[in-house]
Amino acid sequence: MSELTTYQRHHLAPTYDHHVGHLYPAMVRASQAHVVMLTEQGLIPAERGARLLRGLATLRADDSPAPAFDGSFEDTYYLLEKTLAQACGVPASELDVQMARSRNDLDAGVFRMLLRGQLLDVLDRVLTTGRTALDVADRYADVVITGYTHRRPAQPTTIGHALAGYAEALAGEATAYADVIDQLNVSPLGSCAFAGTDLDIAPARVAELLGFDGLVTNSYEAVAGADHLVRVGTLNAQALATGARLARTLMDWLTWQWVATPGDFTQGSSIMPQKRNPVVLEHLVSMAGASAADAASVLNNVGAAWWEDSNNATTDVQVRLWDSNDRADRFFALVGGFLAELEPLHPPTREEIVASGATTTAAADALTRHGVPFRAAHSVVGRLVRAGAPDTWTAEGVRAAADGLTDRLTDDAVADLIAAAVQPDLVLDRVQVDGPGAAAVRAQVGTLRVAFDAVADRLAATRDRLARADEALDTVAAEVAGR
Repeated sequence: MSELTTYQRHHLAPTYDHHVGHLYPAMVRASQAHVVMLTEQGLIPAERGARLLRGLATLRADDSPAPAFDGSFEDTYYLLEKTLAQACGVPASELDVQMARSRNDLDAGVFRMLLRGQLLDVLDRVLTTGRTALDVADRYADVVITGYTHRRPAQPTTIGHALAGYAEALAGEATAYADVIDQLNVSPLGSCAFAGTDLDIAPARVAELLGFDGLVTNSYEAVAGADHLVRVGTLNAQALATGARLARTLMDWLTWQWVATPGDFTQGSSIMPQKRNPVVLEHLVSMAGASAADAASVLNNVGAAWWEDSNNATTDVQVRLWDSNDRADRFFALVGGFLAELEPLHPPTREEIVASGATTTAAADALTRHGVPFRAAHSVVGRLVRAGAPDTWTAEGVRAAADGLTDRLTDDAVADLIAAAVQPDLVLDRVQVDGPGAAAVRAQVGTLRVAFDAVADRLAATRDRLARADEALDTVAAEVAGR
């Protein structure tokens, strides 16, 4: 074999190395369904169809590494022809496997098959992580902490309330992943280059045997379309960005020693023996950044392409999407594992929460329950805060602060204000259904479990359809092959 050309060495060879492990098995599987259809339709003689299917079965059973790129074939598409001819014991010129099929629709089909499988695994992780977050939220629904806005103490909340909030985000993301899988799971096979064929093919049969739910409506869109690819990349970027925000909040909780540092998710210091660094949280933030970069690459390539079959918008974005899906799978495994080990250590004390000023909104709300207009109540508490910390407030001081802002406060109003100001645990009794009250959080957990279960049912149904399609294809391919 002569030395590789510059184009082969610097593009075809590295692209082949990146793609062959993903594409080759899927192309073999798609080819089995295609040959079954061609044979059933009478487009190739039964004997030739049987020979091709026996050869494809040999390729599918061969788990040896793909051959190195040597320039004797252009890409994985032509590697399949070369290896199939060898397995069938015929020259490549006698193959029918590419009848009524183009590299365009084959690539589009196997890309969908691969992304479908990868996202099913990602969705599994999201569901597991979401349920873990709900378990921890339920367990710590009565552990009061200080909630922050703009990186400043804001109001009392609980660990359970915060994590149930993240679980709700995961529930929405789980639904979005299930929707993307549905969008992916339609077959472009049969579109050929983009205009179809005059041959009497049965694309719906191929789709059925490969577990697709139906066909792309338009053969041009089948090979030119890239919206489904963009959605994969951007959904991963969105979901990981949300998880990265949680990771940064968890870093704070660990730094303040509100929660214990999970030992399985730490690394030691090279010089400071006392340190255990939860660097996994830093890695999660970096992984989210890499996912955003992958999404940007996909968007840039799709936007730089023509609306037709174009490597920019199809083949060249695949590695970015495969990497993105792998990263998303690992990301949610890490988040779920971290949350599973999360335990309170030294949550902020009553005194610390009160001193932070986080209870002052509740103090103002207490006045409004006694008829004081909100803005006046807000101003009263503002005066009190400027005069001293809530633990120092007295009935006389409250009345003095209210002077000139509202009518004379009743004894009950003053008592309620002071109680709200110095008892952050009162938040556990809050009845608002979406709030941090312990009963409310546990009710939220129950509602979100139902949401996760609904998506899990969709996932199980899709996996079941794919398993039944696999079994049907194996059966019919063996029958047509005469085995």
